[in-house]
Amino acid sequence: MPSYAVQLAQRLVRCPSVTPIEGGALDLLQDEFTKLGFNCTRLPFGAGDKRIDNLCARRGKGSPHFAFAGHTDVVPVGDAAQWQHDPFGGTLVDGKLYGRGAADMKGGIAAFVAAVSALDGADDSGSISFIITGDEEGDADFGTVKMVEWLQANGQVPDVCVVGEPTNPSRLGDVIKNGRRGSLSCQLRVDGVQGHVAYPHLADNPITRLIAMLAPVNGTALDGGNDYFDPSAANVTSIDTGNEAGNVIPASVSAKFNIRFNTEHNSDDLIGWLEEHFNRVGGEWTATWRASAQPFVTPVGSFTKLMQAAIKSVTGQKPVLSTSGGTSDARFITNICPVAEFGLVGQTMHQVDEHVDAADIDQLAKIYHEMLVRFFKGDS
Repeated sequence: MPSYAVQLAQRLVRCPSVTPIEGGALDLLQDEFTKLGFNCTRLPFGAGDKRIDNLCARRGKGSPHFAFAGHTDVVPVGDAAQWQHDPFGGTLVDGKLYGRGAADMKGGIAAFVAAVSALDGADDSGSISFIITGDEEGDADFGTVKMVEWLQANGQVPDVCVVGEPTNPSRLGDVIKNGRRGSLSCQLRVDGVQGHVAYPHLADNPITRLIAMLAPVNGTALDGGNDYFDPSAANVTSIDTGNEAGNVIPASVSAKFNIRFNTEHNSDDLIGWLEEHFNRVGGEWTATWRASAQPFVTPVGSFTKLMQAAIKSVTGQKPVLSTSGGTSDARFITNICPVAEFGLVGQTMHQVDEHVDAADIDQLAKIYHEMLVRFFKGDS
């Protein structure tokens, strides 16, 4: 018989909660939280096809206040015919739980709940809360960013927060993410004058200027990194003229690039620096920017040490601290309290036949439980 944690993970996977659809996942969690004595508040934000449902649950009113955060929304399954097992079946085969969201991150949420269910009354003398969104895999406009505003406005800000993203590359206990890089994307259009390649003096080739404009962001390290981050990296991801003729100089050309940047920079400074460079190159150009995340770090301290000690006590290994990878909703939570991420092994997240070891879900629940016990004993 699977454990409570694994059974709950199965039930969550069976909820088809592809962003922005709630799919019954939050309803299921609200029922479980209520059984555990939590007061639940549903927090819908947005409207129409952009409406997102979210859930905040809290038990206790005093300090200290420990929060778990995560998301129940998942990415689409792609071609379901390529899956060995129903992507929303929550199937257990040979000790592995299969299904969309098993790794990212319904297995982690199930471990949250199981950890709290195992607490003795004396272990949580303050407050425990859950911050659960349905908009992490989407644009994130109406999920955790709005919940953080609600927490601040309603006096619900936690002292620390653990996000249950799948942080481990190969085995449970490898990595805690105590920060994330920022992300800045740009779509750059350069205009020229179309003409025949045999008569270039009658045309103005925008590609020549574009290449010069892209030089600082074409597979380039922008700095030397720092104590918490590797060097910021910039890469061109697309160049397109829409030109199918080999003897025509195009009228315009567009490119896309992305910068993953550390705490040596912010998005406004990077935009200013690059737009000055574009102006020096000259000609007509238009840039559309999207700063989807700013970099942040939770420095080494009592919180990260508590997490490492709890993980080592269960797994026997001390996880390293890392700021690698993409962005997560921790980028919003860092504005209100110290935050770090630790969850399952993420090797198959977003893939066909996404799966995790069921035993890892149980181990993760033990780790989260140990974090709670240590926190309420005053280790943080």
